Parts: sequence; C-alpha cells; structure tokens
Amino acid sequence: MRHQEPLLGTAAWLEGTVFTVSSFACLAIAGGVPLFTLILGIVLYVVMLFSYFMLGRSSSVWWIVITTVIGLSISLLLGSLSGENPSVLSAILLVSGGGLGAMAIVLQSTGVGRVYLVAMFVANLAVTLPFMNGSDLIQALTIFIVGWSVNVLVGIWISDSVRRARERIARLGTAHQAERRASELEAQRRQSARLLHDTVLATLTLLAHSGRGVEPEALRIQAAEDAVLLRQLRLGETPAPRASGDYNLRAHEVAAVTDNIRELQQRFERRGLTVHWHGAGDVTLPPLVRSAFLLSLSECLENVRRHSGVDQADVTISQDAGGVRAMVTDSGVGFDTAEVASGRLGITESVVARIRDVGGNARIFSAPGAGTTVVLEVPR
Repeated sequence: MRHQEPLLGTAAWLEGTVFTVSSFACLAIAGGVPLFTLILGIVLYVVMLFSYFMLGRSSSVWWIVITTVIGLSISLLLGSLSGENPSVLSAILLVSGGGLGAMAIVLQSTGVGRVYLVAMFVANLAVTLPFMNGSDLIQALTIFIVGWSVNVLVGIWISDSVRRARERIARLGTAHQAERRASELEAQRRQSARLLHDTVLATLTLLAHSGRGVEPEALRIQAAEDAVLLRQLRLGETPAPRASGDYNLRAHEVAAVTDNIRELQQRFERRGLTVHWHGAGDVTLPPLVRSAFLLSLSECLENVRRHSGVDQADVTISQDAGGVRAMVTDSGVGFDTAEVASGRLGITESVVARIRDVGGNARIFSAPGAGTTVVLEVPR
C-alpha cells in the first residue's frame, strides 16, 4: 500500500488539510456542542491534520491507517450530536467526503491501495449514512461518490503526468549524452587532424621536397618522433601537444615555460628559417591556452618556411593583464586570403580553430606580393 510518488502524498496532504480545517470551522460555528465533545473533537482534528502532514512526507502505511481511523472517529463523534443542525451535518460531509476522500489520490496508485480504498469507502458509508435522513442521505451519497471519484482521477492524472515528465527527462538526458559524445568525437577528430597535420604531414612534405633547407639530423629526429606517434595512435593513445610545437610522446617529457620560445627558435633554425623575436621573451598563460597559443605560432612559422619563399620571419610578442598577443610577419610572396580553401588544415584548424577553442582570436592579413601578417590573441 506504499505509494512511491511523493507528489501524490503532497496533493493528498493539501486537499485533506483544506477539507479537515473546513469541517472544524463548521463544527466551531455550530453552537450547542457540549464542551467535552468539542474538546475531544479538537484533539481528533489536530491528530488528523498531523497525520495528513506526515502522509505528505512519508510513504509509510501507518499514516494512511491513522488518518482513516481518526476520520471515521470524527464522523462517529459528530453523528452522535448531529440532529437537525446543518453546520454539524456539513462538518460530517466535509471530513468524510473530502478529508478522508483525499486519500484516494494516494491509494489509487497500487493494487493493494485500491483494495484498501474500496474497503475504506464502504466503511465510511457505513459510519456516516445512518446519521443522514431524506435529502441529506442523497446529498451525502452524491458528495461521497463524486468527491472520491474525482480524487481517484486526480491521482491517476498526477501519476501519469509524472511518468510522462520522467520519460521526457530521460529522453532529453539520452539526447544530451548522444550530443556530448558526438561533440567529444568531433573534438577528438579535429585534434587528431591537427596532430597529423603538424607532425606526420609536415615530415612527409619535407621528404617530398628532399628535405630542402633542413639539416639531415633534424629531419631524422623528426621522422623518428613521427614513427613513435603513429605507433601510439595505432594503439589507441592520444599524445598531448607540447608548447614547443611538437607532441609529448612520453609521459615524463614536459617542456618548461621558460624554454618555449627558445625551443621554437632552435627548431626553425634547424629547418632553415631565421626567426627574429621582439618583445616579451616568455608568456604567462594557463597550460591549455599556452599550448594552443604556441602551437598556433609554430604553425604560422611553418607556413612561412614552407610557402612564403623567404627564409626570415619576425615575431612580436606582447602581453598585458587581459591576455597575450603575437604578430608573425614575413615579406614573402603573400596570398589572397579570400581564395584559401576552408578545408586547409594549416590555417583553419592548426591556427584559427585552435586559437578560438581557447577563447582567443586569430586574424590573417595578406595580399599577393605584399607578404603576410598573422595576429594571434589569447586571454589569460
């Protein structure tokens, strides 16, 4: 007979309280009620209100039983002095038809509860109807049947509404999880595309041009690291990016912040690109932002080395309380930014998207024959 839906208990408590208080109000204005009967009635009403209060907060069967016993006791007490007093008759109808009837909201939810509901309805009629005569009897039957039936329907409606609401919430949760998994897969795909572009594809491009402008030892080291990276990808691992422009192939390899710029400079000097640094020699950023910033900077320098037709570039780094800015400039052949294909990983993913993923912004200024300038901005 326990009900599992707290909302049913709350609804029964509210309705039962309203009808019980209304019944007591009718008794209080009835007049001619013996003092002892009035005091006993007050005690019974208080106990019934408390039992309804607990029914709204507990699924224990005992509060249902206590409410039933107290409600029937009040009907018996009032029936003994009803006579022709309309206020007392109203008090009986209110506590029997509405006070006890409110429990139908809870009892309809289980098979055992429905059996108890029928038994309680019959007991209520047996206790109450003997005190009714003529039109009062018809009125009482109408109130009991209509009132209790409405409460059963209210309980069914609440149970069905809660069930449908939970199903919708479950569907929303499932859709959210699917969307989150899709987002994670898309982020992983983009990360893998950036990783391969920044490492393996760069190495293959160098090999396709016979390593022109790059020291053989530097090319050998880069190819060896790419082989380790591909082995890790095949085993399902995802190497983490390092601020120096390459990727962590072993967990204990962590580049110090103060070495970031120097490592970038040495790396591109080995590849034949002279980088002139201006402004701040180091940056102070959270790890994820710092990695995205310096990896994008590394990709900009790689584009200069590969596409500009010159062997020098200027990098100006500045920082303030709001963030860090880097401006990469070359005097090379330049290009028309409107004609760059959206699928070009070097620009769309390894530079622009990577910076935007950490809340920053990347702007590219170039024209044929006028060189190229890239501005990278990231927040602190």
